[in-house]
Amino acid sequence: MKKRSLIALAAAAAVTLSAMPVVSVSAEESDYKVAMVTDYGDITDQSFNQTTYEACMAFCDENGVDFKYYKPAGDSTAERVASVDQAVAEGYNVIVMPGYAFAGTIVETSELYPDVKFIALDVGKGDILEAAIPDYDYQPDNYNVEDYYYADNVYIAVYQEELSGYMAGYAAVKMGYRHLGFLGGMAVPAVVRYGYGYIQGANDAAKELDAAGDVTVDYVYGNQFYGDADITAYMDTWYQTNGVEVVFACGGGIYTSAAEAAAKVEGTKVIGVDTDQAGIIDQYGEGMTITSAMKGLAPTVNTLLSEIILNDNWDAYAGQIQNLGLVSENPEENYVQLAPSTVWNDTFTEDDYKALVKDMYDGKITVSNDISAVPAVDITVNEFGNIK
Repeated sequence: MKKRSLIALAAAAAVTLSAMPVVSVSAEESDYKVAMVTDYGDITDQSFNQTTYEACMAFCDENGVDFKYYKPAGDSTAERVASVDQAVAEGYNVIVMPGYAFAGTIVETSELYPDVKFIALDVGKGDILEAAIPDYDYQPDNYNVEDYYYADNVYIAVYQEELSGYMAGYAAVKMGYRHLGFLGGMAVPAVVRYGYGYIQGANDAAKELDAAGDVTVDYVYGNQFYGDADITAYMDTWYQTNGVEVVFACGGGIYTSAAEAAAKVEGTKVIGVDTDQAGIIDQYGEGMTITSAMKGLAPTVNTLLSEIILNDNWDAYAGQIQNLGLVSENPEENYVQLAPSTVWNDTFTEDDYKALVKDMYDGKITVSNDISAVPAVDITVNEFGNIK
């Protein structure tokens, strides 16, 4: 396991952390203080940082808990660790960290601050192993991930992306779109699960409509998590020449290229990812976003802060990496879902969506999370590899 310097250890030893509350203590009387550290963006990014910040702020405001967020000085593990150091030095003992970029921070700080409770959102085993092992071979099943960080004071949530990807693909076809696109960032497991779920959802909707022969999904990765002129030009060809009607842009800032291209062709659309991205995508054209395939960051924050601060139940979560998905037939209660801003229409209503989620929750619809190969489907899938 990575170790911090003796100077940092000495400084940490000087920090006095608050004691855990007993069950009968209210949030207002507790010594818990909640901090959130942003990854490499800000709390106005309309994505992971903003969603996490707003959920933390709402909980803490409602329950009288001290809350503060920290923005690292730069995009590096060292800068993120420095923000954690500062938060702990200022007495914050529950620290929320959104996104895979915090893997190295977990490795560096979890053992250093054993009395701090860390909540990490969307940090996979592979992310931690890559941060901790110089010659990591990208085979997470070959390792015991707990050997590489101090797990006792860390809770990690990952999400079943294939389920919300399925919902997005199903919705797009039910809404009337027949030529779909998938623009992934890099072909990391989370992105691939989104994409393969999207294909499965589009396929099942097409079969229900007896339209499998009419539905096509063009599938490509940008090989980066941001848009640029080359990827925008590729999307221009999809929308303007190939007849793609809607693109699921799945991978950080890569949505910008899909949105820039869609803005040039009237009526073409984009599907957002991870959070409700209508607010940022629709800046390129009013009504451009038909839905977003979301991860339930806010429900995760609410659950964990409630369990730690209100219920004194941290022991039920500490040391776990939980793969979160459906917990209810009610869409808004789940950890994967479509965005509230989804543009329902006559062929796919909000009631239709609720029925879909109920069937998924009840097990009538199953979605494979296998990413070893493109799902075998009846619709046409055109794989184009990497743009770059």
